[in-house]
Amino acid sequence: MPNAKVLSEKQAIVAQLTEKIQNATAGVLVDYKGITVEEDTALRRECRENDVDYAVVKNTLLRFAFNNAGLSELDGLLNGTTSLALCSDPVAPARVMANYAKKLNDKFEIKGGFMDGKPVDLATINSLASIPALPVLQAQVLGTMLAPITGLAVVLKQIAEKNGAPAEEAPAEEAAPTPAAE
Repeated sequence: MPNAKVLSEKQAIVAQLTEKIQNATAGVLVDYKGITVEEDTALRRECRENDVDYAVVKNTLLRFAFNNAGLSELDGLLNGTTSLALCSDPVAPARVMANYAKKLNDKFEIKGGFMDGKPVDLATINSLASIPALPVLQAQVLGTMLAPITGLAVVLKQIAEKNGAPAEEAPAEEAAPTPAAE
């Protein structure tokens, strides 16, 4: 029987994990057995760069946290070595973990995950991982929105030049006013 101090420390860890899970939009569970220190360091660096909270967690503590968060369906995935990647961006943890699963083949395996408080399967995680990063998506949308306007401007300029209108020139620099002669 664990003493009261150890038990209270574990309860605090479970409470903290439960809060992180409830506040995260998405999470991915990974079996990391066999990765080297260098590979783990590179993974953690990429997680930090993408604002993904990544940690190795004891299965028992994670089981309690999942049950507290209403994700008891994930209990079956909690065996062997387990790490958890959490983020408020639903795509980031899936993308980072899927990239490493491809790089490290047999050493790094995605077990499953959750999104918006519901368990998701490996196929869903892989489809999320294929979505481009948010800045790339924003650039694509802006490019799509600007394309018709840019096309219209080019056509109007060609029509104006064809009708003999002078091409638009850059504004000339204004000269400083000269003092009046007396």
